[in-house]
Amino acid sequence: MPHASRTTRSGADRTSLYAEITAQIIAELEAGRLPWVQPWGTPNTAAPLGLPRNATSGRTYAGVNILILWDAVVTRGFSAQSWLTYRQALALGGNVRKGERGTTIVYADRFIPDRERQRAREDGDEAQAIHFLKRFTVFNCNQCDGLPDGIAVAPPPIPEGLILPRAETLIRASGIDFRIGGARAFYSPQHDYVQVPPPQAFFEPVNWHRTALHEGAHATGHPSRLNRDLSGSFGSRKYALEELVAEIASAYLCAALGIVPTVRHADYIGSWLDVLRADDHAILRAASAASKAADYLLGLMPADVEGDGQAVA
Repeated sequence: MPHASRTTRSGADRTSLYAEITAQIIAELEAGRLPWVQPWGTPNTAAPLGLPRNATSGRTYAGVNILILWDAVVTRGFSAQSWLTYRQALALGGNVRKGERGTTIVYADRFIPDRERQRAREDGDEAQAIHFLKRFTVFNCNQCDGLPDGIAVAPPPIPEGLILPRAETLIRASGIDFRIGGARAFYSPQHDYVQVPPPQAFFEPVNWHRTALHEGAHATGHPSRLNRDLSGSFGSRKYALEELVAEIASAYLCAALGIVPTVRHADYIGSWLDVLRADDHAILRAASAASKAADYLLGLMPADVEGDGQAVA
């Protein structure tokens, strides 16, 4: 019976894995992308042309893994085509950075169970092999620290002048783990780090500053800093209120640093309006929390840095 149970579970897992991969490819097609065409030349793609390969063995990946890893390179803005497992990174003397999310690839093979071999011998038939998929999680070399020279891939340099010196100074002075790369801007409360795409990924590079300061404002809510409630789930009013706090704080910080970015898109404004209409005290709480967040970050700036140094009240 235990054997039958394991077989049932492994069969369900295979079915689930096939479905996951198929759904991922369908999503790519629905978004207007052909995942089997090398997606180079897009604004977010910094990696060189070529096939993804394992950083330890040097062997290229094959089959559907090429599509999966190409998709990860494009959607997450990696600058490397080299991948390794968590253990391989450790074996090389490096490590996967805390909070990094791996990419699931598969190993496909087939085998002939002993029972099937016995049946085939008894019936005089040819034994039928069973196909299987096994999951592996790999990480791009961009997601690792401490890898030896020749394996570590440095991200492409940011063109000079795209990050204003005062903003760069504030970010460094904050002490927040601030990562530039990928294709999404977010703050991870669980792992306490900010990630923002490089300035050249924005249509107007000046808007990188608004986005970076917005995510930095979220990070001030961490328990080790201002200890705001960051537990709101996406789509909730608590989440929308925290988004409003971060956006107002970003506006305060931009004003203090002399940066004039454009406003956020209408879809964000709609969620804020819902919060404000439901609670006429929300704007007062959001503005107060935003002012504290901005003052916290500006207070860490060196005294001799050019700029107002105070958040707008």
